[in-house]
Amino acid sequence: MTDTARDSASGPGTSLTSQPIAEIHGLALSIAGREIVTRVDLDIAPGEGVGLVGESGSGKSVTCRSLIGLLGFIGATVTAGQIRIAGRDMTSASQREWQALRGGTVSLVPQASLAALDPLIRVGAQLQEVVRRHDRGADTVARSLELLEQVRMPTPKRVMRAYPHELSGGMRQRAMIALAIAGRPALLIADEATTALDATIQRSILQLLTSLRAELGMALLLVSHDLSVIRSATDRVAVMYAGTIVERAASREVFVRPRHPYTAGLTAADPALVARGQRLRSLPGDPPQPGAWPPGCRFAPRCAYRQPRCEEALPPLIDHGGYAVACVRETEISL
Repeated sequence: MTDTARDSASGPGTSLTSQPIAEIHGLALSIAGREIVTRVDLDIAPGEGVGLVGESGSGKSVTCRSLIGLLGFIGATVTAGQIRIAGRDMTSASQREWQALRGGTVSLVPQASLAALDPLIRVGAQLQEVVRRHDRGADTVARSLELLEQVRMPTPKRVMRAYPHELSGGMRQRAMIALAIAGRPALLIADEATTALDATIQRSILQLLTSLRAELGMALLLVSHDLSVIRSATDRVAVMYAGTIVERAASREVFVRPRHPYTAGLTAADPALVARGQRLRSLPGDPPQPGAWPPGCRFAPRCAYRQPRCEEALPPLIDHGGYAVACVRETEISL
């Protein structure tokens, strides 16, 4: 992304520089010899909020894991491209090298808080263990309470003594966020951090993440199915389909003036982004299975605008100065 385009995409309260805190170029990932991510380009500047959207199976979560060195835990490998964190090439980094960056430079809030928290250890003890790693010599109890207060946790002292199963889903997710920010990361990745929560709690957690981004000056990579939240909480959005990015633009633009038919389809199917009285539309068909891509544009079988040349080759993501799109069409699509 050009500096001019980045400046135009920046929201209030962000302090962006030309040196990305995280960047991936031409990234391809495979599991058991089957390619699941192809030719992904994404960069995140310090303090920037970037949204990552797309249907389930589009490659969002595995892309997130590539930025924190957790590919090996799901059996994925990098087969092409480059991953850089804070200017450092981490494409072939060892787990020891990744461990030096996790928590302090880049941190993750995973999908399932109940699975991520140790069920046999009190929340306070888990927090103190993380604090001890990042703040040697700190008062671990005081710092843990401070973190719980920072994530707007009700009754922090009681939560310190509680086991994960004794907390509500929203409270567990706040505890996970407290763990994730304990090392004061430069980049926080929130991968569907509101899964299985009701709509009201989802909104409060997403609002918390955006508030913490401003308070701590950290960058945020936010993966969510709530397109209206993505639009309001981030500076830029990358849209993924079938393992590749098909559109990338400023958040305030991408769902209002989509250039890719897939983005237009997502927007037209979201009640929060469609005007009252306007009919909701659904995308026909289903996304292809990972690795079982059709020839050419992967969205072509579901696309109302497809042309014969769409099936010739996978369109590259071309930067047009204020937006990037991987489509033979280069015009705005009417919703």
